[in-house]
Amino acid sequence: MAGNKILIVDADIASRNFVAAALQKDGNHILQAASGREGLILAWRDHPDVIIMDPVMADLKGEDFAKRLRLDARTSRVSLIALSSDPLPARTRSCVEAGFNEYLVKTSQAIPALIETIGRLLGDNAAALKEGGLLIVFLSAKGGTGTSSLCANVAMNIAFNQPEVRVAVADIVLPIGSIAEIVGYEGSQNLVTVAEMPASETTPEFFRENLIAISNWHFHLLAGSPDPEHGNQLQVGRISEIVHALKASHDFVLLDLGRSLSRFSLPLIEHADLIAMVVSTDLSTVMLTKTVWEYLRSKGVQASSVYTILNRAVGLEGLTKTEAEKIIGIDIKTAMPYLGSNFSLANNQHQPISAKFPQDTASIVLKEASQQMVAMARRLRTE
Repeated sequence: MAGNKILIVDADIASRNFVAAALQKDGNHILQAASGREGLILAWRDHPDVIIMDPVMADLKGEDFAKRLRLDARTSRVSLIALSSDPLPARTRSCVEAGFNEYLVKTSQAIPALIETIGRLLGDNAAALKEGGLLIVFLSAKGGTGTSSLCANVAMNIAFNQPEVRVAVADIVLPIGSIAEIVGYEGSQNLVTVAEMPASETTPEFFRENLIAISNWHFHLLAGSPDPEHGNQLQVGRISEIVHALKASHDFVLLDLGRSLSRFSLPLIEHADLIAMVVSTDLSTVMLTKTVWEYLRSKGVQASSVYTILNRAVGLEGLTKTEAEKIIGIDIKTAMPYLGSNFSLANNQHQPISAKFPQDTASIVLKEASQQMVAMARRLRTE
């Protein structure tokens, strides 16, 4: 982290000086601003590597500050951290959605957390991102593509066919998760409750010992938000930290992002070993997938790290694999056959498709796709 240019924006001079003194010990060059507008001027003029801001400002709300940074080419990709005097989850969410990379609360542990966050955002621990479990994220451009079911079933195949490995699935779909319903989990532990725990407690050891095992699916589950009300309380600034702990405690971590493409999910996608992009055969979803892929590519995501799955979730009609590839502009690695009533029956009974219908073509395709995804992720990790 040493030698970076860091801008601190905070109306409280004591707070600014305290943070500055801690960061200067590592040889960083510190800039300070007492207002949001002054912070914008310094950000556009001096091009800091990191901006730390208390979003509770009198002249310019942190959310507006972030939006203006993201709309300007000079600062659109700067690392932006909220170091806030407001601990409310609603403020966390609004700041992250506006463009903050991370949201930290001013506590006695804020400085160690800030130093770790700066290092992670700037890539000082880029080597660490290549350590721990392989990270595979599942996403789609539109709901109803079967992304959650594919995520759960691929995870089951990886765990079942490699019993020596530990596999974790984290449901990060907001405002309400869906994998718990698929696998039949009804417990109280979920992403929201874990994010509410102190950072000192959500260690790799915690996840290794306490993450819920779904026995018939052969993986461990961090369930998603049980309802929209809880989803709105999620401390989204903790998600990246939780994922890092999951990677340190499991050999494979599969994240279900659904169609959530936001400021907090983009770093997870960028740091994934493999991106599973699910698309259905209807034209509207294919066109939306094209838009999502073009956006990801503009952020530096390489086609070689994307495993595209064409899933016939609703029927046999729709575009062919070749037609979808031509529109999206990326190769489709796997085309799932239409499962019909078998799909609903397996989900309603909370069973993996491969266990309920082991001889079905879909079960064979899922096994092959899972093996291909593991091989791709491992190869990409070493490149």
